[in-house]
Amino acid sequence: MRARYVVDTNVLIAASAADPTDPKDIDATPTDPALRLDVWRWLDLFQQSESRLVLDLEMKIYAEYNNKLGFNDFGIQVVMHKWSTAAVDDVNVVYDADGHGVLPAALSPVIHDNADKKMVAAALESHMLWGEGCVAFAGDTDWHDWEADLAQHHMLLEPIIEAWSRQKHAEKQHR
Repeated sequence: MRARYVVDTNVLIAASAADPTDPKDIDATPTDPALRLDVWRWLDLFQQSESRLVLDLEMKIYAEYNNKLGFNDFGIQVVMHKWSTAAVDDVNVVYDADGHGVLPAALSPVIHDNADKKMVAAALESHMLWGEGCVAFAGDTDWHDWEADLAQHHMLLEPIIEAWSRQKHAEKQHR
């Protein structure tokens, strides 16, 4: 585990769907229960680790989490645990008039998913403050599209179910 992570919402959703003690009937990607369990295992390990969660001061990342999950879902409980153990680092993310994270000019046209712009901005700020900015993701293959451009900005990606996400990304590229 790395020292800090911006955790993409899809990780919390898939892990909540696979929670062995209280699985939720949630629309999550991937649909394969074994892969969801892999995501749950990663998030469970993250919860128990000393790794820190990176969130934005305006709480827009947390708001997105809450738009998809309820308070008792495993993913939200992991966030609550990180807060209760003082393992959350808040970063300043600048937002535009539409509420999307503002990115450097070179990345702005690359990151086409407006919801992910705040995640990228938070990871970039984390790198600037602590020398490490990493986004952990599971079911969203767009991150692979942006991998090279993000690396040029010293931003790391951690695909939790990498073989699956790379295969899905390759399939998407061939369409």
